[in-house]
Amino acid sequence: MAGPPGRGRDLTSGPILKTLVLFSAPTLASNILQSLNGSINSIWVGRMLGEGALAATANANVVMFLVFAAAFGFGMAATVKIGQAFGARDVLAARRTFGSAVGFCVLLSLVVGTLGWLFAPELLTAMAAPGETYAYALTYLRVIFIAMPASMITVMLGMGLRGGGDAATPLKFMVMSSVLDVALNPLLIGGFGPIPAMGIAGAALATAIASFVSMAGIVAYVYVKDLPLRLRGPELKWLWPRRDELGYILTKGLPMGAQMLVISAAGIIVIGLVNREGLLVSAAYGAALQLWTYLQMPAMAISAAVSAMAAQAIGAGLDERLHRISRAGVMLNLTVTGALCALILLFDRPALELFLGAASPAVDEARHIQFLASWSYVLFGITMVLFGTMRAGGVVWTPLIILSIAMYPVRLGFYYAFYPSLGADALWLAFPVSSAVAVALSVHAYRQPQWRDRARAVPDEECEEETHADADPAGRMAPSL
Repeated sequence: MAGPPGRGRDLTSGPILKTLVLFSAPTLASNILQSLNGSINSIWVGRMLGEGALAATANANVVMFLVFAAAFGFGMAATVKIGQAFGARDVLAARRTFGSAVGFCVLLSLVVGTLGWLFAPELLTAMAAPGETYAYALTYLRVIFIAMPASMITVMLGMGLRGGGDAATPLKFMVMSSVLDVALNPLLIGGFGPIPAMGIAGAALATAIASFVSMAGIVAYVYVKDLPLRLRGPELKWLWPRRDELGYILTKGLPMGAQMLVISAAGIIVIGLVNREGLLVSAAYGAALQLWTYLQMPAMAISAAVSAMAAQAIGAGLDERLHRISRAGVMLNLTVTGALCALILLFDRPALELFLGAASPAVDEARHIQFLASWSYVLFGITMVLFGTMRAGGVVWTPLIILSIAMYPVRLGFYYAFYPSLGADALWLAFPVSSAVAVALSVHAYRQPQWRDRARAVPDEECEEETHADADPAGRMAPSL
């Protein structure tokens, strides 16, 4: 069998900066496409249904990000093992892992979808969703939870194919799903011809339909094209998770899933604090979240490229190149994320009016939030790049500890300490404060010689997948792929 496409790249030679830029570009493009889908849908909701509905989608998306994050770590682990099996030219081993991962995903999604539908009211009550937002968010969440199995199966299939070196197929169906979702949103929200106006339920139903169509399409494509990961005949029994495969997926996936849970749970706490400020602030924060989604994307793509390059440098014993890769990643992040942050702050009014409408009083509040908190993502990007290098050496717990400290005692501690004097501004300023602490701790950890002395070469695909565990939920429903 020929080597899987996209593997075997030599990242140990050549100009570092140019390699970083070229290597990170496809990841960045894929993540931008994924987030554009969510942003356009938010524009439809905000312009057609108003601030309350937009605030509701922000509440619901943070909840859904938490749900997806709980399972996403398992998908990352499966992706790594599938990639390693393909690297060893063992297609049957890749299919066994793939079958166990998909079977486990189906069982997990059915349980999570059912529990989510039942306990959605309690979740929103705990988040202190404002009255009008609560009703919208409950309807939206429950429809999305019904589509949970299709969404999670599609994500798992895509991650499995990427582990086998096929990034093109998942991208095709991501495009199809995004186009279908965006096209159906205005039709189902406002109604058209025989289609009744469904309001916020229509927005959720559009996403659900796109998820089911994408799932059916990618499954059919795998079998029509006879792709290596398809299961036939006796191989279908591998859909029942095997103990050894499941043990690997859980063992490797839990640390990555835990990190995503730490970050997404912090996002839910922040949403709860925002909701206490009222509907106007909640809607403004929902619009700001959409712009923040794009602010962190360059750092995510750069961090994934840094991880893969650092893994090969460690494997080749190129310690000096390792440091140069880290420096280049930090400088590239400062340049790209800094420029993007400046553009967003310069043109924030027209960007925010896309979501809220020109006449909305929430626009000025959203601009204020942007001014105080947006630049924190420039600092956050430095942390992601340094974490990417350390993960290439097998360091997995240090990022989790640092992010836990930054997200909870620092961010929440600053908020509660200064809220009496600053009001809601204490929450917005808590973002750059926690990001600054995360940078300081990550720089300190990176400079320690112990992790480099014990560094082991981690496979490229594992480094690239683990990078996504750092991402802030921002305005996204699901973690970036």
